Amino acid sequence: MDARERALRQAHDHAVRWLASLADRRVPARASVDGIVRALGAHLPDGPSPPADVVDLLATACEPGLTAFPSGRFYGFVVGGTEPAALAADWLVSAWDQNCVMRAVSPAYAAVEEIAGAWLLDLLGLPGGSAVGFTTGATMANFTCLAAGRDAVLRRVGRDVARDGLAGGPAVRVVAGEDRHMAVDLALRYLGLGRPELVPADEQGRIDPEALRHALAVGGRRPTIVILQAGDIHSGAFDPFAETIRAAREADAWVHVDGAFGLWAAASPAYAHLTASVAHADSWATDAHKTLNVPYDCGLAVVRDPSALRAAMALHGEYLIHHELGDPVDKVPELSRRGRAFPVWAALRSLGRSGVADLVERLCRHARAFGAGIAGIDGASVLNDVVFTQVCAEFGDDERTDRVLDRLLDDGTAWISGSTWRGRRVLRISVSNWSTTDDDVTRTLDAIRRAAADI
Repeated sequence: MDARERALRQAHDHAVRWLASLADRRVPARASVDGIVRALGAHLPDGPSPPADVVDLLATACEPGLTAFPSGRFYGFVVGGTEPAALAADWLVSAWDQNCVMRAVSPAYAAVEEIAGAWLLDLLGLPGGSAVGFTTGATMANFTCLAAGRDAVLRRVGRDVARDGLAGGPAVRVVAGEDRHMAVDLALRYLGLGRPELVPADEQGRIDPEALRHALAVGGRRPTIVILQAGDIHSGAFDPFAETIRAAREADAWVHVDGAFGLWAAASPAYAHLTASVAHADSWATDAHKTLNVPYDCGLAVVRDPSALRAAMALHGEYLIHHELGDPVDKVPELSRRGRAFPVWAALRSLGRSGVADLVERLCRHARAFGAGIAGIDGASVLNDVVFTQVCAEFGDDERTDRVLDRLLDDGTAWISGSTWRGRRVLRISVSNWSTTDDDVTRTLDAIRRAAADI
């Protein structure tokens, strides 16, 4: 056994022990940053160390400082877990160590990306032939789609951004609902477009179609992008796509949908109605490491017009080997990147169409169970419609809600985060892990009841 094999076996053993611990371990980390620094040793050794010993030290020192994100009882953020086939495929990705930029260099990756992209369009009910790019997450997926939109609306008025840049050119107007996710604002900042104009939304975060139509009518025709969302981060609510996209089309706007976790509703017959008419947009962003449960990092950028995406993202170096059919690098901001399509393909191939639908419906079923359980606690109230994987609740007032959250963190049974939604402190549950069971929900609800009773 050579040094590499010994190191890999050591990593495998530690990984298996970690995964086996998830069912029963406390979800919050047990160690501090300072404690882990001491365990690892802050000083770089003068000489080399055996790779297997390095792996053992890393795993042993870091284990107490790990939060059980892959546990079925982590509900703090919409992070998902790692579906088994996707995890194993990700291990292969690291071992294969491919540069997945060009078809000529890694035809295996190009083939897998092509298949996985077509499957995703089919599952999500998006237009066949759309370009699918695999990014580092939803923020970069939004960035990618909005870059294509920015350049497209400027081309309509004769501005070539790739050649002339933004300075001195027509301003691009961006309109979004007031409850949009912060990732949208960050992507717009990266693109030099600034903060969007905000349109009122209802109490669940759904953009008001008439307010949108009115806003678009003010100021005359100009290059415009409208941003909608599939799945509000607090309520799980979906924008009314038929009316809003119609209003955007009347203004000749590019329509982008931020569907980081909610776009997956389209894969379920029980929840597909939430995304009705979403396919009429121009671009869509979602995550594979959220609802689909593939390893970090993996976002999905989908653009109806592949030429618009290539115009914004493609680069041409004399040393690169370009293929007439296009290359993976033509669709994403990063030049060199990990083979993110491999674990996506593995998850989809393992689950199949019915398995993806079942995963979505199971997550929603658990969210409904949380909503019903919390509503039965004295002094608690659920604030959202619980239409898709998200639950927001309060316990009388802001102070009491924060005390419940503190007790839950001390208890350690589950991780549930707090937030501020429409001016109120809330307990926010995000159900996104494929491995969450009915028992996980029951144990967590019991912990919430204990926390509420203690105050």
